[in-house]
Amino acid sequence: MGTSTNHTCLAFDYGTKSIGAAVGNSIINSAREIPPLKAIDGIPRWEHIEALLKEWQITMVIVGLPLNMDGSESDMSRRAKKFGNRIHGRFGVPVNFVDERLTSNEAKEEASRDGHKGDYHKNPVDSIAARLILQDWWNQSTS
Repeated sequence: MGTSTNHTCLAFDYGTKSIGAAVGNSIINSAREIPPLKAIDGIPRWEHIEALLKEWQITMVIVGLPLNMDGSESDMSRRAKKFGNRIHGRFGVPVNFVDERLTSNEAKEEASRDGHKGDYHKNPVDSIAARLILQDWWNQSTS
């Protein structure tokens, strides 16, 4: 993706119970969290994803890959790939994947600095992680 290409992106931090989400625009490299999607064993309600794609007029989806620290694939990264591939297959939108190692920790640190209460079950940081994933992808694609 070149810097002159304008993409409205939807990013996901894949999880089995909650899928963090963020939306942003590549021209201004601005992203913000949106409410996470509920999932049952990693499967979202596809109509919710379709609604987000239409509402925001998404031209690209970014999915975080939770790789192992040595860079190898984990069970969760394989599931995240399957999730991203299903989005592409169902809706025809381009999907890119980005290494998201340590993003959840970074999201928890950011939330803590911003006064997050630390009960991540009641106040998940999944959408903060999705925003960080999107920002990381932009940083990698423009460098």
